[in-house]
Amino acid sequence: MVNRLTSRPLLIAGLLVVFIALAPIVVLFAQPPTYLTPAQLLTDPFLQLPTDTSVRVVWFTEFAGTRHSVAYGKGLRRVAIANTTKLSRTREDQKSRVGEQTADAQVYQKPTPRDIWRHEAEVTGLIPGERVPYQVTSVRNDGQLVKSNPFTLAAAPPPHTPLKILLTSDHQLMPMTAANLQKVAETVGNLDAIFLAGDLVNIPDRASEWFDDNRGGAFFPALQGQANYQLEKNNITTRYTGGELIQHAPLFPATGNHEVMGRFSMDRGLNDQFNDPIPRQVAADIYQQKSAQSNSNNPLIWLKEHSFNTDTYNEIFTLPGNENYYAITFGDIRLISLYITNIWRTPSLKPNTKGRYREREADLNNPTAWGYGQHIFEPIKRGSPQYNWLKAELNSPEFQQANYKIVMFHHPPHSLGDNIVPPYTDPVQIIERDRNGTITAVDYDYPPQADYILRDVIPLLETAGAQLVLYGHSHLWNRFVNPQGIHFLESSNVGNTYGAYLGKKQRQVPEGKDYAATGDPNGLEPILPTIAPLRGEDNQPLPYISSNDITVFSILDTSTGIVSSYRFDTREPDSDIIKFDEFQIAPVRSQGFSLTKSIIPSLSLKYP
Repeated sequence: MVNRLTSRPLLIAGLLVVFIALAPIVVLFAQPPTYLTPAQLLTDPFLQLPTDTSVRVVWFTEFAGTRHSVAYGKGLRRVAIANTTKLSRTREDQKSRVGEQTADAQVYQKPTPRDIWRHEAEVTGLIPGERVPYQVTSVRNDGQLVKSNPFTLAAAPPPHTPLKILLTSDHQLMPMTAANLQKVAETVGNLDAIFLAGDLVNIPDRASEWFDDNRGGAFFPALQGQANYQLEKNNITTRYTGGELIQHAPLFPATGNHEVMGRFSMDRGLNDQFNDPIPRQVAADIYQQKSAQSNSNNPLIWLKEHSFNTDTYNEIFTLPGNENYYAITFGDIRLISLYITNIWRTPSLKPNTKGRYREREADLNNPTAWGYGQHIFEPIKRGSPQYNWLKAELNSPEFQQANYKIVMFHHPPHSLGDNIVPPYTDPVQIIERDRNGTITAVDYDYPPQADYILRDVIPLLETAGAQLVLYGHSHLWNRFVNPQGIHFLESSNVGNTYGAYLGKKQRQVPEGKDYAATGDPNGLEPILPTIAPLRGEDNQPLPYISSNDITVFSILDTSTGIVSSYRFDTREPDSDIIKFDEFQIAPVRSQGFSLTKSIIPSLSLKYP
């Protein structure tokens, strides 16, 4: 027989004991969050979207906080309040190198959301040409204040202001990137802006690649002098901190293929998701087939999550017009940044490879697993919205009247690198079947005559008088000049190289295809550096730099119109930085007259 406790006094006593036991837990949940790490910002502030009288200041924290602000001006007496948003897709996973995770899956076994807040304040009332101090402050939920160091900012420079602009691309946490940016700061000093032609990180949804990769070379620390990258060369380890650059100078990026994530998942690793975009139209066709079973109330979101997106990139940066292609006037420069990039796929023809030229044999009868070749993310062909926008912008007074007309995008129009092949066009899918209708091969062709950059974009730039096209993607330095006088510069041997293909060194291309194995596929000869070219094994000067030991950066000086390129040999940490090339993109205008500074003439070499 079971005796039940029905006595009211005993019941009250029991409840009292339970309450006392649980009281610490209740108090724990009622208190503000306890911070176990020192008070700090996730990044220093950086500058975005300058206008004639204002500039945006942006920074990140790992707490929502209660108030975020910028103090600026004399005595830091003026205050701008920041708007705060939370990044929606930043995650860590088994491949992250963050915190205590120094090898795969030590902490994270699958994609895990990481809470990061972005703060942006518009600093207004600035006087053109006047630089003022500023400092950001974030108030945590527990009331503690976290401040940055003081830095300086300015509005967009007025016309005829001498400027020094860093021309760069393809940082991607590569081994030499922190060294490169440190040498920029040591060589040039204060920059006025940075033009970055895409591929800022490797996996854009992996938060630590932007903020705090534990190997010391994350994107923001390297550009803010906060990196801690240990570079070993010839058994000598040198620590590089990057350069304190974007706290003082606005950053203008272009969208590269590494700013684009593929099909979204909370189960598959971030690397797999990055490598798994499909064309938007393919996703739309799938949606039409599955719309009856889909639970999505927003087809546009469904399409994005089942094809590709640039959400994290767009949430991190404030771009003119909030678009992936834009134009902006900065001093005497009119800069156009285009969204010209496609998914990179391996050139391998092995049967187990999902590549640029064919599908993997195991996937032939599973179209949902196809990669669809090197498909283009945003159309630029004649008649597309981006093409029409570009055509209008090139005809605008802002572009036509600018002293310096610069166009920046990621994919190379001219290059000795590997990534210029195949032609930049929509892949033509070729499906082969046997007599029973079973698919035996899915191949992709890229007709050279349909290269959208060469066929559609470059003629517009020639007609409009563009002077410099800046790009990246192949991780090397080389430059070209076309008969119409446009300079083409690829200054992407920043952190590493993927090789230059000239002479006997050949790209991997399929047999029977009209794809160039060597040289520039689009017909220009590389320009020999005008000052101090490197030399090859035969002691002949090389028209490129492609090195995993020598890092390169380029600077545009608008007071002369000259682009100067520098190299630094990381094998010799105490060696000097060497200026190896310079060229003038346009005559300098002064009081209505054109003044051309005499520099060493450009030379082009022909190679067998």
